[in-house]
Amino acid sequence: MSARTKFYLDRQNRKFMGVCAGLADYTGIDVTWIRVATVLLTIATGWVALGYFVIAWIANPKPVGLYDTPEDERFWQGVRSSPKRSTAEVRSKFRDIDRRLADIEMFYTSRNTRLADEIDSLR
Repeated sequence: MSARTKFYLDRQNRKFMGVCAGLADYTGIDVTWIRVATVLLTIATGWVALGYFVIAWIANPKPVGLYDTPEDERFWQGVRSSPKRSTAEVRSKFRDIDRRLADIEMFYTSRNTRLADEIDSLR
C-alpha cells in the first residue's frame, strides 16, 4: 500500500487529536462537516467518542511533505475514493496529450518543408 493512500492523523490542522482532520484529508470532505458529524454522533451515541480515541491511538501521524502540491493532494484523494476513475482520468489526459503532440507534429511537418527536410536529414 502506498504511503499516499493510507489514513494518517493530520496533526497540523487538528483541533483535538487530528482524527477529523485526517478523515477530511483522506476523503476530501471539508473538515468542518466531519467535525459537526462527529459531535452530533457523539451526542447521539457514546460509541463514536470511543472510536475516536481508538483511531487516535492506533493511527500514525501524517508525514511532513506527503503531497507536493494541492493538485497532487486532490489526485491522491481521488485515487483513494475511486481508483478506477482516477486511472481513467490519467489515461484520458495522456491520450489528449498524445493527440495534441500528433497535431503539432502534423502541422510543422506538413506546412514547413524546411523543417521536414531537417527532420529527414536527421534520420
